[in-house]
Amino acid sequence: MRRLFVSGASSQFLLYGNVLDLVAAPAPEGGTRFVPLRQFLEETLFAPFEAVVFYDRGKGLRVRKGSELFQKWLKVFDSFQGTAFSDGTARDAQDPGAALERAQLLPREPRRALELVDRFVRAGLHRTRALEDGSRVADPVRVAVVLDHAQFLVPRGDALYLAGEPAEHLIRVLDWASDPAIAASPVVTCLIAPNLNDLHRQVVENPFAAKLALTLPNEAEMVEFAGAALAGIPEGAERCELPVAAMAPKLVGLSRANVRSLLLRTVGTGDRLTTRELSAIKKELIEKECQGLLEFVESPFDLDQVAGHDAAKSWLREDARLLKAGATRALPMGYLITGRIGTGKTFLVECWAGELGVPMVEIKNFRDKWVGATEGNLETIFRVLKALGQVVVFVDEADQATGKREGGVGDSGLSGRIYSMLAQEMADTKNRGKIVWVFATSRPDLLEVDLKRQGRLDVHIPLFPPQDDDGRRELFRIMAKKLKVDAGAGDFPAAALGRELGGNEMEALLVRAGRLHALASANDTPRPIGEILDEVFAEARPSAYGERLELMDLLAVEECTDARFLPPKYHDLSLDRVRARIAELRARIG
Repeated sequence: MRRLFVSGASSQFLLYGNVLDLVAAPAPEGGTRFVPLRQFLEETLFAPFEAVVFYDRGKGLRVRKGSELFQKWLKVFDSFQGTAFSDGTARDAQDPGAALERAQLLPREPRRALELVDRFVRAGLHRTRALEDGSRVADPVRVAVVLDHAQFLVPRGDALYLAGEPAEHLIRVLDWASDPAIAASPVVTCLIAPNLNDLHRQVVENPFAAKLALTLPNEAEMVEFAGAALAGIPEGAERCELPVAAMAPKLVGLSRANVRSLLLRTVGTGDRLTTRELSAIKKELIEKECQGLLEFVESPFDLDQVAGHDAAKSWLREDARLLKAGATRALPMGYLITGRIGTGKTFLVECWAGELGVPMVEIKNFRDKWVGATEGNLETIFRVLKALGQVVVFVDEADQATGKREGGVGDSGLSGRIYSMLAQEMADTKNRGKIVWVFATSRPDLLEVDLKRQGRLDVHIPLFPPQDDDGRRELFRIMAKKLKVDAGAGDFPAAALGRELGGNEMEALLVRAGRLHALASANDTPRPIGEILDEVFAEARPSAYGERLELMDLLAVEECTDARFLPPKYHDLSLDRVRARIAELRARIG
């Protein structure tokens, strides 16, 4: 900010991102202290200014510095305009600015407050000072104006719906950035908001304003802050299982404020901070900071619990080893897991999470009904992902979540904006090996080609139901174990031989058999589980959605990027024949 302002490149700044955190600032006695962003602006960055004025819709107008100067101007303003803003300031001669605030004489509602600030700034542009020879030179008042929570002042919205006061606020903010008289004077305006997407598009894209992102602290900054925070807690460092240098990488992804909270709630209360507790609290705080938009995937399973899919498991295990070894250039940007419903796409990813050695997060529903809120949610998600250092991002039901290039009908272009933001983030090659995307869907044809192309989702892994009886037996064994059905290998029903059963169908049949077994036991007429399984599987009817399931299989074959993932019946099938059958099925299904 200082460099851009002094050079004359910009006098208006949009601060966004980690704006609610603590900031490193020089301490009066030397060294570094950590203070809130607003305090840093007032006491450090804007120290050379004569007046620092804060405004937000909650607290109203506050003159944090230069209250005497502002009071003198108010008296002149009142005498000319017939207003009474300066009345009652004599109640506190030592701090007239505080008297103004206590008397609530400074306006709170934005129209009057911004008008008053504008007049104060413009009046200050005409101040002069006398030289020794009696001549006068321009000496404009050095003023800094901070608009906090700016998303409630100039919110995102179409110009068509802006009228009255919202339009006035927008025009005034734009004018402060572009007015040559203000740009050439020692006047700075600063807008603070968590997300750029929460602000009006014209403010964000204004060529006269500079956008500055406040990121979450990196590892080196976390070492500095954690050391300072522990130094302020008696015996704090001794109560930590890890030294600061080893603990700092595990804190990356948190804000300084959250790290302070974490330390105070553990070592600050006399408890010991273990590695396990540190990990648990970190996940809790990040999920809370993201307002439920991200959820850490913690799995007690590994890929040994997945039935079949040997080629897919082998590939994912190899990439897990590369992730742990830090071979980022050898890793794909992302994966697309496809296949009909019930093939275990989500379970495969969850089991992989148990072997990764790096965090896996799942993006939850980030869509919101309010204008701009969805884009703001995505911006928050991306900011946290980048701060985590190395992370795998799972998007389930990706065809529903990721939007469309052209936008959806009736959604005011929201779908298109979601698509654009995701596509831009996923294509950033600086994130290779740091942010690894995993999309799962049974309908990859509904995903935009640009999202699933090579360079975004490099590896497309199709999953299929067991293709032989050995695979069906393995699936039966794992599902029976999961459901705690007391069935051994000899209980595999003959009716299941040769039938194409997905994991969901196998699970449903086992639940049905378990139900009958429990009813028989309750009626004191116990029956062998094997007999019941034979009966249930023999009476099961084929799926009513066979053609749709076949379509999902063929769509997975079409998307596959490596033939080793395909079972024998699809391995040598030409792409033309696959597409012809897809077209036939689509025509039949309608």
